[in-house]
Amino acid sequence: MAKYFGFTSLKKNILAFFIKNRKMSHNNFDKIIARSLELRKKYHEMELQHHGSEWSIEEDALAYLTDAGLIGRNIMSEQQRWPKADSHAELSHKLGENIWWLIVLAERSGIDIKEAVNDFLNKTEELF
Repeated sequence: MAKYFGFTSLKKNILAFFIKNRKMSHNNFDKIIARSLELRKKYHEMELQHHGSEWSIEEDALAYLTDAGLIGRNIMSEQQRWPKADSHAELSHKLGENIWWLIVLAERSGIDIKEAVNDFLNKTEELF
C-alpha cells in the first residue's frame, strides 16, 4: 500500500517517527516546539553577527531541503548504496534536525504544526 502512495524512504521515516510518537502528550510536543523556536532565535542572533541580517524564510527552506537531502544520502549509506562512515548517527541527528526545521518553517508560515500533523495523520489513517 505504501508504494501506491509514493512514499520515499524519507517520507516513511518521518511518518514512522510521528506515528510512533503520536501518543506524545501535547505538553511534551509544546516543549519541543518552544525549545525549537528558542534555538532558532539563537541562530538568528548568530546570523545578525555574521551577516548583518537574519535568514529569510526562503533561506530556512533551502537549509531544510539541504538537510533532507542528507537524510537521503544517509539512508542510502544504511542500505549500502552510498559509501559513508557513521551514517547511522548522522541519520538520527538529521532526522531530528529536519523535524526542528519543519517546526521553524511552520511557525514562520503561520501554521500550527500540531494541528498540521494531527490533520495529516487523521486524513492518512482514514485511507487505511
